Amino acid sequence: MPDAQCLLLFNHQLSTNMMTPKEVENLFLKSGALLSGHFLLSSGLHSDAYLEKFRIFERPFLHSRLIEELLSRFADKKIETILSPALGGVIMAAEAARQLKIRAVFAEKEGGKLTLRRGFTLAKGEKVLILDDIITTGGSVKETLEIARAAEVEIAGIGVLADRSGGKVDFGMPHIALMNLSLPVYQPDSCPICAQGIPLYKPGSRKI
Repeated sequence: MPDAQCLLLFNHQLSTNMMTPKEVENLFLKSGALLSGHFLLSSGLHSDAYLEKFRIFERPFLHSRLIEELLSRFADKKIETILSPALGGVIMAAEAARQLKIRAVFAEKEGGKLTLRRGFTLAKGEKVLILDDIITTGGSVKETLEIARAAEVEIAGIGVLADRSGGKVDFGMPHIALMNLSLPVYQPDSCPICAQGIPLYKPGSRKI
């Protein structure tokens, strides 16, 4: 969608008090962030649909509006710090912290496991909001939760732009998603799309 049309859509969403899941889905569709094909997800599963959040992130006026909407669901939580897993979560954390005028830290892989690096620390009792972009199995958020719990912070909540499991992921506590979609996923050894001989793509790289 050309930026002029995106701006028109954005201005419409901005005029509403609260965005509905359908309006969020429409933003993903119109910005080209909801893709069809044969994809290898970060969870290792295969799917015929992919949410390319960077098509949202490339237009900060859309991304900022979605973050504003997500933060509104935690308005009474007195959040002190945003914690997110890398990579997409880094962009989200920075924008959320900018809006709230607080700090943002992120976890990244080291030795195959998410951890805090770069001098980032969390203090006991600190009120932390965990944000991520798209969840399928919720693996990255679960690892981030482990980091937060190990630091004995107070977890204010979990917020995501989109939950492609349709709300089935269990974190042991509620999470809020601006959009819930039940998008099919398949184990690599029983993927019907593989059986059709359709090339597999890992988003962000060439076909596998």
